[in-house]
Amino acid sequence: MNESKPVLYTYFRSSASARVRIALNLKGIEYEPRPVNLAQGEQRSGPYAVLNPGCLVPTLEIDGHRLTQSVAILEYLEETRKNRPLLPADPLQRAHVRAIVGAICSDTQPLQNLRVLLELPEAERAEHARRVISRGLAVVEKMLEHTAGRFCVGDDVTLADCCLIPQLYNAHRYAVDFAALPRIREIEERTAALDAFHRAHWSQQPDCPANIK
Repeated sequence: MNESKPVLYTYFRSSASARVRIALNLKGIEYEPRPVNLAQGEQRSGPYAVLNPGCLVPTLEIDGHRLTQSVAILEYLEETRKNRPLLPADPLQRAHVRAIVGAICSDTQPLQNLRVLLELPEAERAEHARRVISRGLAVVEKMLEHTAGRFCVGDDVTLADCCLIPQLYNAHRYAVDFAALPRIREIEERTAALDAFHRAHWSQQPDCPANIK
């Protein structure tokens, strides 16, 4: 296995990148962050577009491989680093984790990401994002009625939590109403006390502008 330090191409506001940052932190994997400024279109520039033909973040270089798509990266980390499991041993619980991951990463975040918002008139972007996120989190809240313990699925942090918390960054940014999301709020409070989540937060990233930290 290649022993060089992994490199994560990331953007401080990217919730997809944050999922991977959290998982890397939880598994104790030191990595080098290489920011890609999505707001300035760096993801579409020559060098990065060669690394990631989808012109998206994150991209993770690890073990001599180059990986794209955050959920695929999470699964790779889970399969190759067994020291800190982020999927339960029980098949049913694993299915619950993956269902929540899908509700966020397939059904919610892609409908309100930067690429989608830039296709809309500027005056409509915030309301569109708020509506999409509100609808998606309402679904997750219902799912948590049947799966949650201290965290999304049971009492241990899983990939579901790695995906939920970054989506909440966007929820706060677009002023989503959390009044009807009590389980989500409780999980957010619990993860906020964990160092792996704190270090992955957008405000802690090297490319976060000082004036908004």
